[in-house]
Amino acid sequence: MGEDRNVREPSHSVPGETSRREFVALSAATGLAAAAPVSARGSPVVEKDVSIQTPDGTCDAAFIYPATGSHPGVLIWTDIFGLRPTFREFGRRLAIQGYAVLVPNPFYRTQKAPVITEEEIKTFSFQTGRQKMQEWTGPMNAPGAIEKDATAYVGFLDAQRQVSKMHKVGTQGYCMGGPLVVRTAAQVPERVGAGATFHGGGLVTDKPDSPHLLAPKIKAQMYFAIAASDDARQPDAKDKLREAFPTAKVEVFANTFHGWCVPDMPPQQSGMPTYNHADAERAWSNLLALYRQALA
Repeated sequence: MGEDRNVREPSHSVPGETSRREFVALSAATGLAAAAPVSARGSPVVEKDVSIQTPDGTCDAAFIYPATGSHPGVLIWTDIFGLRPTFREFGRRLAIQGYAVLVPNPFYRTQKAPVITEEEIKTFSFQTGRQKMQEWTGPMNAPGAIEKDATAYVGFLDAQRQVSKMHKVGTQGYCMGGPLVVRTAAQVPERVGAGATFHGGGLVTDKPDSPHLLAPKIKAQMYFAIAASDDARQPDAKDKLREAFPTAKVEVFANTFHGWCVPDMPPQQSGMPTYNHADAERAWSNLLALYRQALA
């Protein structure tokens, strides 16, 4: 399955993130501190690099979990920059809260992670970098590719002793990962109990394979956190999501840019930061509330 990458106490200070003391205080204030099983809180977190066999090859991934016990599984779909330290940190934050987390490299058909360095991300231009992004995403956009991946990833989680099959699986995705959350929930409806998208791109399109049209196949509780800039470009998307998912929480975060939840996202062309710490933490709190309810 893979060698231990490290065994560590939960991270205490990461750029762009609250300290653990601040996070616990925030959680308590919103009633979230009880989301973690008592056995998981304060336990060391184990992080492993693992390999997962899919019908299209071998996917490299990070598997992160509390050092003791078995826990609900969570699958994280990354944004366009793929598996990297920022998303490993998301996995550690969830593991602290009592979840066993898988963060795959979505571009494994193209190359192993990382597909881009942290330094390159800082100055990345979405205008001039379009060809590079298409190289990463091309193979995974083949018909049925994501569905095969979703089945393999959930199957991997269910095969691990650290994952409790008595609980449903959660899945969350960012930017391009948003539609992949919806496709995962539709592909493995009996196992996926919660799905959350953060500034998801292409959730509602005019094509017959638009992700929102998969709603009838989905049994999971859903949460859609929408950037204000995305809402300005496609103001009817939130309404179509609410119509397709009448029990879901669909929320537009005022004054936010696409990508606001990811700390290492490059700044806007204007120079303004994309990452919005306060609203990212609010979205994270909503995620934990969803998991606490749906994966219990």
